[in-house]
Amino acid sequence: MNKKAIISGKNWSASDYAEGILRGDRVVLSRAITLVESSRPEHRELAQQVLEKCLPHSGNSFRIGITGPPGVGKSSFIEAFGNYIVQEQGYKLAVLAIDPSSQVSGGSILGDKTRMEKLSLESNAFIRPSPAGSSLGGVANCTHESMLLCEAAGFEMIFIETVGVGQSETAVAGMVDFFMLLLLPGAGDELQGIKRGIVEMADILAVNKADGDRIELAKSARKDYAQALHLFSEKPSGWLPKAVTCSANSGEGLPEIWKLIADYQAIVKLNGWFNENRKAQLAAWFSSQLEQSIHRFFFENPVVKSALEAQKQAVLEGKISPTNAAHQLLDLFLKSLPK
Repeated sequence: MNKKAIISGKNWSASDYAEGILRGDRVVLSRAITLVESSRPEHRELAQQVLEKCLPHSGNSFRIGITGPPGVGKSSFIEAFGNYIVQEQGYKLAVLAIDPSSQVSGGSILGDKTRMEKLSLESNAFIRPSPAGSSLGGVANCTHESMLLCEAAGFEMIFIETVGVGQSETAVAGMVDFFMLLLLPGAGDELQGIKRGIVEMADILAVNKADGDRIELAKSARKDYAQALHLFSEKPSGWLPKAVTCSANSGEGLPEIWKLIADYQAIVKLNGWFNENRKAQLAAWFSSQLEQSIHRFFFENPVVKSALEAQKQAVLEGKISPTNAAHQLLDLFLKSLPK
């Protein structure tokens, strides 16, 4: 790759991208992630070529999903815990922070990089904010591919920060090895307001902001959450979820969380769950991508495009049932395909 190409970023080949990623060039990595996030057909094709070249070098990280209700301090926790992992444990860390996108303008806040100022200065840390768009659970559609690229670039730990607590947080749990739910001090009504499914997915419930005059409140909340965990069925991983307290401000509890993560890794790798879960995630991701590809192929079809609005209008005017209109569109699509 010549200097001019590096500066402009134009006319890069898949090999140019792959070479830069494999040598840990964060500028090239950032541009490659932008490429996989693009919806332009020519970008999608090039992105897949880059991914194919990087795929043999991926899969060697430990992936952690982090979620929690608004105001729980996810970004502050990630910065504090990220610095601990980079500085104290010596790991290379990539943070994929999914920012909420405006449903009106499509714009994204993309503020995580500015909120994690200290972590962003670490040479062994990479922070990438991405707009969630309309994708399930606030997880950017290409987060999985971005994660693979980060792994190929040599990052050993991957954090995926989600928009917040919601039913579709399963999208995150379906691509990580370990799922962490951050909570605020004070259980009671808050515990009732958190969906059971999200708590069941969590491998750790961490009560954040356990500092100052909130320490006792946090301890009480941890006790309540720990008792609640006993009500759930045993996880297939063989891991017993834990409830802990921590503080992003003081650093209290971070070493304990790291030890629990290490204990978890030892258990799931010994009993085979780690590899089984990774394979199950790949199978689910394959099915998801197949559905999306079929959806895109259908709606990008010229015949479908030209007939879609008329069929929709006919449905709105009560001239045809939605089911019949859909069947007619599918029939038009199938007849348009080359024999």
